[in-house]
Amino acid sequence: MHHVVSATTNPAKIRAILHAFNEIFGEGSCHIESVSVDSGVPEQPFGSQETRAGARNRVENARKLRPDADFWVAIEAGIDEGSTFSWVVIESPEMQGEARSATLPLPEIILQKVRAGEALGPVMSHHTGIDEIGRKEGAIGVFTAGKLTRESVYHQAVILALSPFHNAVYR
Repeated sequence: MHHVVSATTNPAKIRAILHAFNEIFGEGSCHIESVSVDSGVPEQPFGSQETRAGARNRVENARKLRPDADFWVAIEAGIDEGSTFSWVVIESPEMQGEARSATLPLPEIILQKVRAGEALGPVMSHHTGIDEIGRKEGAIGVFTAGKLTRESVYHQAVILALSPFHNAVYR
């Protein structure tokens, strides 16, 4: 059984990681341990570079905390060019995979508050009345009328980031 350390305690992110690992390596083949680690970037990262750095930092910090795991996984959400997205970084002792998620354009009323220094999750919670929305369907669920969720978009990006771990062409 693979020991997978999730560098987050966010339930939507953990579900996406578990679902993707089960699809790639087989149902029940992984045990997910979630840890809370620092990203080294602001709570609301801006730009692809800062967001990717946050995910890489989380993986590095998770590795230090749980060095004997088989995989370390981080999902860092950010804002780039008026859209929300995330970077997924996955490492094993031998290799690394990274993927950027799909992006969701945000309405100007939300972006104004985020640009003023508020994080997207609390802004969306205030706007929708959904407590801790970032741990649930997220802005993606709200603005796609539930057709996509934070978890479903993260799941796709985790699948993409896992490609080097099971496809021999990468080696």
